[in-house]
Amino acid sequence: MIITTTNSIEGKEVSNYLGVIMGTTYTSNHGTKGMTFKDIFNSKKYYENYENGLEDAKESAFEKLKQQAEAKQANAIIGISVDVELMSTTGVTMITVIGTAVHVK
Repeated sequence: MIITTTNSIEGKEVSNYLGVIMGTTYTSNHGTKGMTFKDIFNSKKYYENYENGLEDAKESAFEKLKQQAEAKQANAIIGISVDVELMSTTGVTMITVIGTAVHVK
């Protein structure tokens, strides 16, 4: 599966546009998951853990996007954008990946 942020793929021709697809993941435990009480006060470890949690959530959103593309029998996704939102009242982070499922020759 070809995945790109651009609206075309060099050397390929889009033969069929199959629709806009989206993968969304919510995460709230990315800051302290697997950390000891002492580690929570170590800002370096805390932020490393936070980054790893966001990376896992992003990968999950991309996996959902790929599954939707496969369900539409696409062999590529173009025009991808990634949106990360922190819902400040709950501490939940939402990651949304949007793209266009296409079939390329």
